[in-house]
Amino acid sequence: MRQHILVVEDEKHLGIGIKYNLEAEGFRVTLVEDGPTALRLVGKGSDAVDLIILDLMLPGMSGYAVCEQIRAAGSGMPILMLSARTLAEDRSRGFDVGANQYLSKPFELVELISRIKNLLGNARTTEVPAAASPNQVVKRTEFGEMVVDFETHEVRKAGEPFRMTPKELRLLNYFVENPNRVISRQELLREVWEMTGNLQTRAVDQFIARLRKAIEPNPAAPVHLLTIRDAGYRFVPAPDTSAT
Repeated sequence: MRQHILVVEDEKHLGIGIKYNLEAEGFRVTLVEDGPTALRLVGKGSDAVDLIILDLMLPGMSGYAVCEQIRAAGSGMPILMLSARTLAEDRSRGFDVGANQYLSKPFELVELISRIKNLLGNARTTEVPAAASPNQVVKRTEFGEMVVDFETHEVRKAGEPFRMTPKELRLLNYFVENPNRVISRQELLREVWEMTGNLQTRAVDQFIARLRKAIEPNPAAPVHLLTIRDAGYRFVPAPDTSAT
């Protein structure tokens, strides 16, 4: 059965071009021009969508809002966000609301198709990252003041409900599944953001800072999420406090 891609793009010429080329690659493609229509199609469930190509600037309802609602409903389907915006904060916000990848306009067709195939290939194995250690998949964890359920996205900090974004949870999940191991920025980009190649982006550092604010008793002096100079990061679920 052909994989079904939903393209949400209000620029008709661009949407039609994407649809035509993806169909030539063997995909089944549905093209819509606004967010509410996309949400209705995703919510129907009878005609499953395998991946969404989502424009950021949509009439009435932004791509950010569409992505956020899809994630809030518990869907983990791959979302590739398109935008003419190139600022780092725009990319960061896209990842924040749950986008898997972010592609700036104008883009090369071959790159779009490559990213789509990568996302669809990884969608079947998102629970067990390819570069992860042979630990079992962690569905729930407790450390420090944190209790996190990765299946339900329920988080409690010091006994109180605490909000974390889907991308923050995915990043934390990867660290939890690879405790006490030094993990490079490139590995995080590949396994959490699903970006390949020698990319230069501050997305990892920005999310590490946000994750520390969420999980550390004192983000300025982290004990769980450590920076290993010139190497990456290491997650320590049970730090040794005997020296303090």
